[in-house]
Amino acid sequence: MQVQQAGGWISYAIPLVVIAMVMATRWKRMSRVRPLKLERLWILPTLYAVVIGVTFSRFPPQRWGWLFCLIALVLGAGLGWQRGKMMRITLDPDTHRLGQTSSPAALLFILLLIAVRSGAKGAISYAGPAGLDPMALTDILMALTLGLFTAQRLEMYLRGRRMLAAPRAGAQATSATAASVS
Repeated sequence: MQVQQAGGWISYAIPLVVIAMVMATRWKRMSRVRPLKLERLWILPTLYAVVIGVTFSRFPPQRWGWLFCLIALVLGAGLGWQRGKMMRITLDPDTHRLGQTSSPAALLFILLLIAVRSGAKGAISYAGPAGLDPMALTDILMALTLGLFTAQRLEMYLRGRRMLAAPRAGAQATSATAASVS
């Protein structure tokens, strides 16, 4: 009996330790400004959409699964938009290059999503015999993740583009004023 209790405890402790180590590393790197390339923000959501497309074509959601996947996609988009707004984007005034710094709020947001997912996973495993389909739940989580990735990157792209356009508009206005004066 003791061995089974220890095994159950370890099965929860190991993922928590791994998550804590990953989050500690991310927290440490958070203060560094990384280059933000607007032209590359589409790559991850596109790759993930292809993976989901292939998965759904081989194993399509059944009955109400499509509706739940659509709801999860919209919910993920809302969460992704919020997470995208939490990311700090800076513009170097000299080089006009964008930089990105992760915010502590964005990291805590991901931790919250992990906690909710873990809680849902526990509730689902508890309710397993009630007829919940694990494949449907996987489909729903994939749709949620696609919405999250896509909306986060879209929000960052739009904000970055506005930040780049502001100095250009100011420079054009200055040159137009100078041309009208001469």
